Amino acid sequence: MTSQTPDTLEMAIVRSNGLDTLLRDLTDRAVQAVPGAAACSITVRRADRLLTLAGSSGLPSGLDQRQYENGSGPCVEAAATESEQYSPDLDTETRWPRYTAYARAAGVRCVLAVPIVLEGERGAALNLYGTEPGALGSGRDAARAFAARASDTIGTALRIERDGESTADVRTALLSRSVIDQAIGILMARERVDALVALERLRRVSQDQNVKLRDLCTDLVARVSRKR
Repeated sequence: MTSQTPDTLEMAIVRSNGLDTLLRDLTDRAVQAVPGAAACSITVRRADRLLTLAGSSGLPSGLDQRQYENGSGPCVEAAATESEQYSPDLDTETRWPRYTAYARAAGVRCVLAVPIVLEGERGAALNLYGTEPGALGSGRDAARAFAARASDTIGTALRIERDGESTADVRTALLSRSVIDQAIGILMARERVDALVALERLRRVSQDQNVKLRDLCTDLVARVSRKR
């Protein structure tokens, strides 16, 4: 797949206060977290219009925009209905014919769009793209867990865009969320539990030790990194 070169007017990626880098990192981490994913993007509704907030490296240009223009496609459906949309093989997909032809020409063979629940917002989705038929089938649970964990970061980004919060406050909030997500991932892998159980265990230790959750997670991530 070729690298994406976003049109800032059409894609509307948030570029104030360094948020573009943080959100791009979020989509890159989604690709790493979800088996079979080759690229990822985040769709949100702003002013009654669907836009792409961020896209990972390797995301072909126009994949989301073509859906918005046609009013049809997996991420449009996921955002509008708040229901997961999965197409294991675009060669046999019949729901979105115009989009399907475009995606196949771009090298995409399967698509998964998972709704993202945002406080005070409607219409958001995490979009994952695979280059082989059925590539995302085994990653659906991981995609749902990632979308749930990413909702706070995305909600913060949208609030920043809307309210114009200070750069320092923005970076602190998003980086704190990032390190908590990393700590959750460490516990999920180490103890073979899901994201909600991992977060609850971290919160319990935080309360028992009277340590801020952010500081506890930062220490955990640092200790694991030193061992690698």
